[in-house]
Amino acid sequence: MEKIPFLDLKKQYLPIRDEIRTAIDEVLDNTAYSHGPFVEKFEKDLASYCGTRYALGVNSGTSALHLAMMALGIGPGEEVILPANTFIATAWGVSYLNAIPVFVDCDPETWNIDPSKIEAKITSKTKAIIGVHLYGQPFDIEAVAAIAKKHNLLMIEDCAQAIGAEYKGKKTGGFGEMGCFSFYPGKNLGAYGEGGGITTNNEIYSKHIQSLRNHGSVERYYHDEIGYNMRMDGIQGAVLGVKLKYIDGWNLRRKQIAAMYQKGIVNEKIKMQYQPEWSDSIYHLFVITTEKREALMKHLQAENIFPGLHYPVPCHLQKAYKELGYKKGDMPHSEYLAEHCLSLPMFAELRNDEVERVIERINAY
Repeated sequence: MEKIPFLDLKKQYLPIRDEIRTAIDEVLDNTAYSHGPFVEKFEKDLASYCGTRYALGVNSGTSALHLAMMALGIGPGEEVILPANTFIATAWGVSYLNAIPVFVDCDPETWNIDPSKIEAKITSKTKAIIGVHLYGQPFDIEAVAAIAKKHNLLMIEDCAQAIGAEYKGKKTGGFGEMGCFSFYPGKNLGAYGEGGGITTNNEIYSKHIQSLRNHGSVERYYHDEIGYNMRMDGIQGAVLGVKLKYIDGWNLRRKQIAAMYQKGIVNEKIKMQYQPEWSDSIYHLFVITTEKREALMKHLQAENIFPGLHYPVPCHLQKAYKELGYKKGDMPHSEYLAEHCLSLPMFAELRNDEVERVIERINAY
């Protein structure tokens, strides 16, 4: 029985191998290894794609969040509200500045940050809200933005899983002060190594991040502030530049696969992420929940189908944040998801017969 993996990056690589290798050779021929013209070209194309004035390449999505927090002036003891149901990197950018992440539960249907839970967490120390477009589905941007405006807070989009996703017909990354992207290899737009990006319409933020990622320097050997070595390397810029041309097609195929799952899975033991009418997800992940996750995993693995797991421990219960004093029961919806979620195979190269086999085996569970 043929194996159906959760993800197969080689199947994406093979059809574009010649184009990728040509692009890498150009970087090598020009010895443009650190930042340079290939990254600058990718930045220009990324800004155009996202509909923003500026885009900046950095070395990871985690660095993107870190530098965004710095550019916003977040400082020690200040608070930033973010969802408990996200990958931990969303909180790292806050913690790196000795600010305090304040976690909010997710909506029980969309699994994104619950706007109705935000205002109760706002204090005099609150400076910003980070919304996460979880699994490729936009959070309710207008609802969160209205709260931010009411309380004079800054809003940041964590777009790590959502390049090309749309909220009410407009691509993510241009709604908040900044959008922070990850180009980790497994993402819909993945580098062949580490990579990240920041989009913004604010020239001041853009110029500040250009300095911060480059040792706090605008002019070589002159350092205006304490900075970091967080540049994107030339090879990643070239690879991402090639792959950006294909992202809409890959995302469309993911949507087709998701539609097959949504229509075909009729097992009452399975629940799926609710898709609001204003949301156009790009299905970085296709996540379901079930009461007996381990049993379903074993059932699928016995059929040579290998699901993934995102994320088994919510942020507020991570050991790294034990000093914040959260306890089990504080975020019931996020905790339920962490204990019951399962990510089905999802990548653009999945064949229809493979998707149908996954559906068949889930319905037989």
